[in-house]
Amino acid sequence: MKSLIGITLDHEEGLNATGHGYSKYPWYALRDNYCRSVAHMGGVPVALPHEPELAETYLDTIHGLVVTGGNFDVPPELYGEQSVHEKVTMKRRRSAFEWAVTQGALKRNMPVFGICGGQQLLNVILGGTLMQHIPDSVKDALAHEQPNPRHEPGHEVAIVAGTLLHRIVGKPTIAVNSAHHQAVASTAPGAIINARASDGVVEGIEHPDYAFCLGVQWHPEFSITPADDKITRAFIEAATAYADR
Repeated sequence: MKSLIGITLDHEEGLNATGHGYSKYPWYALRDNYCRSVAHMGGVPVALPHEPELAETYLDTIHGLVVTGGNFDVPPELYGEQSVHEKVTMKRRRSAFEWAVTQGALKRNMPVFGICGGQQLLNVILGGTLMQHIPDSVKDALAHEQPNPRHEPGHEVAIVAGTLLHRIVGKPTIAVNSAHHQAVASTAPGAIINARASDGVVEGIEHPDYAFCLGVQWHPEFSITPADDKITRAFIEAATAYADR
């Protein structure tokens, strides 16, 4: 049986000021490599529109959840901060839906894979916090919003030995792409940091109390190195095991 993999969508309100966009009315968006990477590893990608009241219905159908990244941030009040950095952009309906569906997946012990902003949301749902803007919090920070194209590596990350991520990739360091201005500040209780950049920024988390609960700060769907494909494959295998339970 092939596993059905729910993938969260991005959302835009309509044409921007320059007239560019899919429609003058609100629309959903998803890069095709999210779907292709899942399909290539044997899963069946299923897009999830932002309907919080349907979260449990979606979860009754799918076998694994991918929480994608996007050009927006987790609302700071969700991790106990009242001030909002000027660089923070929010999409509250998307965040409300992703919170509901991710929390529901964790309650079911369904495999969850958080990518970039999805990893940040996962950390917050589990009880951790975020730094709102890396350059203001990390001295001599790397260019985590890399200037080169996203299908190329931006820097390396060190993988923590003994973690699920290390067992998956089998290497102490890997090259990754980088497209984020926020990162984990305090790790959620019980969660484990599984990867760091050379400037100390957290690049991945996991939680051993769940069958598969993994978040990475980069974008494995671009398949920059064999390690990216190994991560996606491990997630699909976990979702297949969930489907077969």
